[in-house]
Amino acid sequence: HHPDGKPPLIWVELEGGGRRYDLPCEPVENHRIGDQRLTESRILLPPDLPMGWHRLWVQQEDGVRQDNALVVAPRRLPEAPRGWGLAIQLYSVRSHRSWGLGDLEDLADLGVWAAHELGADFVLVNPLHAAALVTPMENSPYLPSTRRFGHPIYIRPEKIEEHGYLPADDVALVSALAEELRVRNENADLLDRDAVWAGKRQALEKIFEVPRSPARKVAFNAFLEEEGEDLQAYARWCALAEQFGPRWDEWPEHAAEVEPDPHRVEFYAWLQWIFDEQLDHVQRELLRAGMKIGIIQDLAIGVHPFGADTWAMGDLLTQGFRVGAPPDMFSPAGQDWSQPPWNPVTLAQAEYLPFRDILRFVMRHAGGLRIDHIIGLFRLWWIPPGAPPVDGTYVRYDHQALIDILCLEAARAGVTLIGEDLGTVEPWARDVLSDRGILGTTVLLFERDGETIHDPNGWRTECLASVTVHDLPPTAQYLDGSHLRLWDELSLLDRPYDEAFTSHEREVEVWVNVLRNEGLLSPVDEPTPTQITVAMHRLMSRAPSRLLCLSLVDGVGDLNTQNQPGTDQEYPNWRVPLTDEQGEPVLIEELADSTLLRTLVRSLSR
Repeated sequence: HHPDGKPPLIWVELEGGGRRYDLPCEPVENHRIGDQRLTESRILLPPDLPMGWHRLWVQQEDGVRQDNALVVAPRRLPEAPRGWGLAIQLYSVRSHRSWGLGDLEDLADLGVWAAHELGADFVLVNPLHAAALVTPMENSPYLPSTRRFGHPIYIRPEKIEEHGYLPADDVALVSALAEELRVRNENADLLDRDAVWAGKRQALEKIFEVPRSPARKVAFNAFLEEEGEDLQAYARWCALAEQFGPRWDEWPEHAAEVEPDPHRVEFYAWLQWIFDEQLDHVQRELLRAGMKIGIIQDLAIGVHPFGADTWAMGDLLTQGFRVGAPPDMFSPAGQDWSQPPWNPVTLAQAEYLPFRDILRFVMRHAGGLRIDHIIGLFRLWWIPPGAPPVDGTYVRYDHQALIDILCLEAARAGVTLIGEDLGTVEPWARDVLSDRGILGTTVLLFERDGETIHDPNGWRTECLASVTVHDLPPTAQYLDGSHLRLWDELSLLDRPYDEAFTSHEREVEVWVNVLRNEGLLSPVDEPTPTQITVAMHRLMSRAPSRLLCLSLVDGVGDLNTQNQPGTDQEYPNWRVPLTDEQGEPVLIEELADSTLLRTLVRSLSR
């Protein structure tokens, strides 16, 4: 609004420098407030503004100025490549050299091998966000302390340059720590993050003390400067958590005034530098090996309610409320994910910069990004304090602004975007995402309506297709029905076990009949679970989907669920190692001998 007949001076400050002056405005409507006549006008932006984060300035006749962020985003992202890849839970994929848990060096080894030997174009990993680095460590990669920084548990200590300059006694100590944890790779016991981090932390502390070369000092200082205050705040939080525990709601009232040991703060900042270096190395190696995309990162929907991000972000997150999902056929009671949601008002007032910064981190060394529960950019199911999920309600967000920012950052990073749009999603929202070049997600096990299987030939082209996902049983477990016994033990069935198992047998029979009709199974012989698994992947490969995804658990015949929704302590979610159909651990070095994996890869050829 401006005084009638006195249009303001309007200009744009460009992100890369320079200005665009004398932007015109177009009158829309006149208003009278008391004795003053005002004109409501629309600012006309030049069509050739470059993509970026600019500032729009308006100066009234009396000299009063106002400014706001101006984001110019691409109308549509470049077309995603066609290809196939592996989906893994990185922590579960170990090698003989792992420290008891899959890490970034394992990701490099697996990815390079899969590219050279199998022709894979990407590896989709679980979120690599950082948990609180104290015991008990949070196991879920989808409930991180922060989404702005990486989890140091994935660092391989021996790959740090300064490791080569350790004193002999420290070399022996680091080797002993590694060997103590490597014994765990040979068995299928549950993964123990606390034990792994205790050993790695000792090793990393020794390496941190090694004097850095002048060039390494410059590189570390440049990283600190680039990451700025956000990194310092996070490192400070880590040092405080080391002193007071992983949940800031249990800290003493004076904790905010405590100045932690600067050396510990520097240590935690250094860990992020090392993580960044090693992740960068992985992506470079995967692309060098011939992958079209390389790493596909996974962005969790939120963070721990009492972790580093909620400590630092204040009212940007709505403390007390929790994000979840309304009741549906898979979760009759609804779902409570415990994360506090973005406050749409304060996030907009912050010009969405916190959201942008998270995107920049997860895209920095990746060729793709999967956005978990992407419908959360449109609306989230808010659960009030103390209430069950069924009493929640949807709160809407400015999806146009969020998607513009997402597309701008993806275009700059050269990243393919994949939205997890399963479940209750309004069709128009899928259209919005597709129009912007964001791929959707299709899962074969969900493409069933009674005894009808949706023909993959009719699936969306602009999507990532798979047979299963990490929140479902591996295909082998699904086919033999053993997941139902687990669900019964966990009181997750909504009917008696015998009734559920009989229904499941009919469901599998539907799949077998469809696969026979499609010529993918013998019309007379009784198929084995392995034959059905291969046939399901062949059926899925008929889809026109740009990206096809093979879960590594299917490639080795794993019979163990990685994550069982609806449970917390009742099931060891996110602690299950990769195993074969006999329950024996499968290490990366042994994948080359997996006939099933190679057969499934061939089934994806199109």
